[in-house]
Amino acid sequence: MYAFNYERPASAADAARLAAAGAKILAGGQTLLASMKLRLASPPSLADLGGIAALAGIRREGNALVIGAMTRHAAVADSAEVLSAIPALADLAGHIGDKQIRAMGTLGGSVANNDPSACYPSAVMALGATVVTTQRSIAADDFFTGMFSTALNEDEIITEIRFPIAKRAAYIKFKQPASRF
Repeated sequence: MYAFNYERPASAADAARLAAAGAKILAGGQTLLASMKLRLASPPSLADLGGIAALAGIRREGNALVIGAMTRHAAVADSAEVLSAIPALADLAGHIGDKQIRAMGTLGGSVANNDPSACYPSAVMALGATVVTTQRSIAADDFFTGMFSTALNEDEIITEIRFPIAKRAAYIKFKQPASRF
């Protein structure tokens, strides 16, 4: 791993300022840290969102389920609010990776990375969710622009994702036998 500066901003606005100055945003780190260990990525600095409590949490607002970007996969899977509003989303979260990945990985990190093998991007699209950032709200159809590519600006951070409550939803994961997930 190459040397880098580590920052732990106190707010999403502080993190956005660091990102504008060239810092790479660290959410759960499930992809970024592995890339850095393999020397496939060498950001000069990291801005760790882990200390920003306002970016985590699950709540219902009217006909929407709002999940903070730093909410861990395990919290989504175990949430009574998610289970009652969109059970398929809880099921999806409960089958991401393994127990360690579910304990550290975040909804916002997964969506921002837009890995084609990730589970959340397809759910965000299928449920017609809205990605809320430090600058704007972006409909799922406009957010994802290609593999590993999104409409996020360099200084823009996902703060939450708003899922409309679906009348029905299901998720089936096609397991990747090579990964052993």
